[in-house]
Amino acid sequence: MLAATGSHSPWITAGVAIVVAFAVAFGVHRAFERRDRVLPGVHSPVIDTRLRFVRRVLIAAIILIGFFLALNQFASLSRLATSLLASGAIAAAILGFAARQTLANFVAGVMLAVTQPLRIGDWVSFEDAYGIVEDVRLNYTVLRTPAEQRIVIPNERLAGGILRNDTLAVAAIGLDVSVWIAAGADADRAVRALVEETGAGASVAEATPDGIRLAVSGERVAPEDKGAREAELRAACLRRLHAEGLLPGMQP
Repeated sequence: MLAATGSHSPWITAGVAIVVAFAVAFGVHRAFERRDRVLPGVHSPVIDTRLRFVRRVLIAAIILIGFFLALNQFASLSRLATSLLASGAIAAAILGFAARQTLANFVAGVMLAVTQPLRIGDWVSFEDAYGIVEDVRLNYTVLRTPAEQRIVIPNERLAGGILRNDTLAVAAIGLDVSVWIAAGADADRAVRALVEETGAGASVAEATPDGIRLAVSGERVAPEDKGAREAELRAACLRRLHAEGLLPGMQP
């Protein structure tokens, strides 16, 4: 049995820490609600992202402090802690090795919250995922795709990877699609046909022995409409190239 310096003080300490943590969470949540009532429709992605992250850091810190204070009141654990501190280098090395991934994600989360290459509400692409940033947590970030799927990405990978943020500086994004024609096709005629068809910009983006890639741009749209509008633009380009006899292996 563990001997405590006070009969119920360790459990009281832990309980107080949990209550305070929940009080902080509730207070921040009410502050968000009050702001939404007073200033409806006014949001700052920068402030929202940082406040959510700071709230979670405070809650975790309060619970951890309360936990360690509670454990410290058990006499046997206090003696054990003293002996472990005598070999602090070994204990720190073991703890650091065991929690290296968690700590790396936490440090990366702090970097993301401070530098903010992405914010809550931004539309971003990371590797094969595209969606809106729903939440930035201590160890991971949640993306919501247009199909209402949730993609959970460890913060360390976000901090060390290549991220494309479509709405970091602007609220609307331009369309950008690619179509291919045969390597021996008339690229100039294809570009003129696509400009005439779409009323947008078109250019030769890449030429390889296997074919020529044409890049076509379009008007700016809301991020949530990007996928559907790019599909429409791509279909219109393919129809026109087909009519012109410029698609590989196809005749008008």
